[in-house]
This record gives sequence, structure tokens and C-alpha cells, in this order.
Amino acid sequence: MSSELQKPVNTDKPAEDSWRVNYITGDLFACAADESMAHCISEDIRMSKGIAVKFKNMFKGVDDLWNQYKLAGQCAVLKREQRFVYYLITKKKAGEKPTYSNLEGSLKEMKVHCLANGVTRISMPRIGCGLDQLQWERVEEILEQVFRDTNISITVYSVPETAEATVTKGKRRR
Repeated sequence: MSSELQKPVNTDKPAEDSWRVNYITGDLFACAADESMAHCISEDIRMSKGIAVKFKNMFKGVDDLWNQYKLAGQCAVLKREQRFVYYLITKKKAGEKPTYSNLEGSLKEMKVHCLANGVTRISMPRIGCGLDQLQWERVEEILEQVFRDTNISITVYSVPETAEATVTKGKRRR
């Protein structure tokens, strides 16, 4: 027998750079039904603006989120059919702006949950970069730092620009 066949295979840690980020322009809510999803919310769980409203209406569970007693920098989780839905707590109150530190903490907590539950695919918007105004380049760096030692694939959805948005993009309000 060849000595190579006798060498044990290390299955504890995925190969370096086995994680990846994919980018899609389209509807986040059209992702596969067995793919986990993530987005950012505030500790007060208001979810009254932006994509958070769609998450609240689609997955319900506000009381379940409240009962997890999560703080900024942590991650609340709902199990819905074949997927987990991750609520990244990035700020204390809805009217505040998130911090990169809170985002990183919540992503680390999500990673721990993913690894413990066999989650290998997560779909998300450009987290923290819509109404919360974080810079995507920095968020992307944090995603890489947190997930680079995993086999978790992250698909980031961007909303397609409408013709109306493109026309009004350059106009200023007076």
C-alpha cells in the first residue's frame, strides 16, 4: 500500500480560502428555501424601515426575538422551515447608526451558530450599507476576516437600479 493512502486526512478545518462571497443583483427573498438568511436590526427590534420590514412580515417571530434578550454585537436567530434567519444586532436603537465593532461581533456569533448547525450557505443584503450607511468595502473586509476559515458561502444581494432611480440619482433636493 502507498504511504499516501495511510496518511490521515484532517477534516477539522476546511481548506484555506474555501469560503467565498458571491454577488447577485436581484431579489434576496427569491434565494433557495433551504438557504439561511441574515440582515441587521437594532436591539429594540423595531424593524420599521428598509429591508427589515420585509423580514418582519415574512418570518414573523418578533416575540421570539425579544425573548432571546440579545444586545448590540450579538445575533438573534429564528428557525423557519429549512433555514435559519439571522438577525445581526448592530446598534442599540433603531434611530442610531451601527458600529463596525457591533457588526463584527454579531457576525462572529452568527458564524459560531452556523458551524454548530451545519449551515454552509447564507444570503444577505449589503448588510449595514443601506439605511445604516456603513461602507461596503469595510463590511466586506469584516466578512472575510470572520468567515475565511470556514466553508460557508455568502451570497450578497443588491437591488437592481430602476430607471427612475438612475434618473433621479444625480438630482439634489432643495
